[in-house]
Amino acid sequence: MPRLLSPSQGWLFSPGVDLTVFAGSALMSVVFVLAAPWLGAAGDTPLWAWVLFVVCVDVAHVWSTLFRTYLDTGELRRRPGLYLGAPLAAYVAGVTAYLVSPRAFWTLFAYVAVTHFVRQQYGWVALYGRKVRASTAERRLDAAAIYAATLGPVVWWHANLPRDFWWFVEGDFLSGLPRGVGTVALAIHAVVLAAWVGFQFLRVARGEGVQAGKVLLVAATWVAWFGGIVLAKDDFAFTVMNVVLHGVPYFALLFRYARGRRAEGGYGMGGALLRAGLPGFVLFLVALALMEEGLWDWLIWHERAPLFGASTVELPEDLLALVVPLLALPQATHYVLDAFIWKPGREPALLTRLGWAPAGGPEGPPSSTLPLSTMAIPGGSE
Repeated sequence: MPRLLSPSQGWLFSPGVDLTVFAGSALMSVVFVLAAPWLGAAGDTPLWAWVLFVVCVDVAHVWSTLFRTYLDTGELRRRPGLYLGAPLAAYVAGVTAYLVSPRAFWTLFAYVAVTHFVRQQYGWVALYGRKVRASTAERRLDAAAIYAATLGPVVWWHANLPRDFWWFVEGDFLSGLPRGVGTVALAIHAVVLAAWVGFQFLRVARGEGVQAGKVLLVAATWVAWFGGIVLAKDDFAFTVMNVVLHGVPYFALLFRYARGRRAEGGYGMGGALLRAGLPGFVLFLVALALMEEGLWDWLIWHERAPLFGASTVELPEDLLALVVPLLALPQATHYVLDAFIWKPGREPALLTRLGWAPAGGPEGPPSSTLPLSTMAIPGGSE
């Protein structure tokens, strides 16, 4: 009888955590989207859903990078140039783009965000492959599947503008791509994914079994991107499908890291905040996210008075060029730093803190780079 599951699963966290943060995130998104008519959430994202998904997941996950960086006094002393230079470079780039035009700023920000979201999904699947020392051919096929599952719907989106939702602001994506290009993109995406599925069946037929966590990750990625872009009809569906699969696994990564770092001692403020465990970790991040969004609403958007109170602040255009990139700085810094802070080749203790290598032992997966969310340009999505 063919073996369904591989004897070497190579879970990233644990079976329960992997299934929850990847498959569980996608499943929860689907449930919320299907229940939208009964929740009163069809169409524009209602306030309660905006708080739950945008503030508590999307924006809060951006702030979680603090536990890897600015809340760790030892880390700050180790690379002061990076932690001073990253926000400065991001801010200068943001101001420069905004001075060109507000649309240039939001367009740049949107494309950086999309690239970051895609690269994060690639990072997870690449790490699954390295955990089990998969062959080069299999790792390349996994990468092709992830890129097909994400970029196929994105190209189709560009060929079918305008839609009833957008990444940041209306008109942030560049339009003009012929509709036929979108159809071709979906066809290519279907062929690549069919080949990847066929390979999984081949593994079963050969008695090798499949790596359950990786398979569910690819499936969850396809559900979130195809469902959240091609099938989505409104802002609520796009928002839920877009942010949950991106934010929830990142929370797991940062909480896992923070616990491992605290166990070493000398963590600084990060260790003090972790005394309250996971609830304290999440509440701290949500509080920061609410403060950030409150500033956005008071100074820029003026859309959520029931939550943040009414505001009559109207900033002149020249001041907006300084304020908008400043408010976007947490996201921008988050994405810049992600290009540097997940590289165990430069910091061997990283894998031990994540629980992927024993203290003082081998350095875990056969890779010198942990490619989660790696980006080399500033900016990103909340």
